[in-house]
Amino acid sequence: METLFIGKNMLFLTEVDSTNTYAINLLRNVNVMEGTVVHTDNQTQGKGQRGANWLAAKAANITASVILKPTFLSIEKSFYLSKISALAIHDVLAEILSNSQYDIKIKWPNDILVNHKKIAGILIENQFNKTLIANSVIGIGLNINQFNFGEFDEIATSLKKLTNIEFDRVEILKKMASYLEKWYLMLKTGKYEEIDLVYLKNLFAYKTEILFKNEVTSEDFRGTIVGVNELGKLMIKDSLGNELLFEVKEIKPYL
Repeated sequence: METLFIGKNMLFLTEVDSTNTYAINLLRNVNVMEGTVVHTDNQTQGKGQRGANWLAAKAANITASVILKPTFLSIEKSFYLSKISALAIHDVLAEILSNSQYDIKIKWPNDILVNHKKIAGILIENQFNKTLIANSVIGIGLNINQFNFGEFDEIATSLKKLTNIEFDRVEILKKMASYLEKWYLMLKTGKYEEIDLVYLKNLFAYKTEILFKNEVTSEDFRGTIVGVNELGKLMIKDSLGNELLFEVKEIKPYL
């Protein structure tokens, strides 16, 4: 693999409850190499945001976790790990889906959409050392060859569903490792502004007025995403010009 460290150590598990849980346990018990990737054919208890489950068909998709040690990054800047992970997946998809018919966007905070349908999700779990991040486990679920999503068919998609082509999952995992390393090294050298610019450029509904649901008040309102602050909160300007901040699960855009 043409990387310096991410993906140099690949651990494949036929089946595991959660690649993130496995990676976290590795960190507790072994001096594991930074950039180690844990991936599996069958994740039986995949984790999504805020306790949700991530379900994937057996041996059809990428379910993987990457172990990083971003000891240079303060807790306040931890959302940058979400930004670079999303950008890495975006780059992989942009390379594969080069046709102009595919609209690839990052949906805050950590989903990737193609033509308004979810194709990937990210779950990041950090361990801290005082004010810095000691370890980070970046869990990635990317739909590759799954064709049927059951009750989620209207909101989920995959590379095969989009193109009718069967893909080599390991080759795509290698691409993902390469792009993640590129963005991680940029983060390590402090290129925050450059990361922000590219992230916002590819953020779903950025500077576009759409309809949102406030999950706290259950009210619908029209607003425009104007950014994401350093702590990862979504910044929305409503139709009256008020700038509002939202945490994860507090706001839902209508796709």
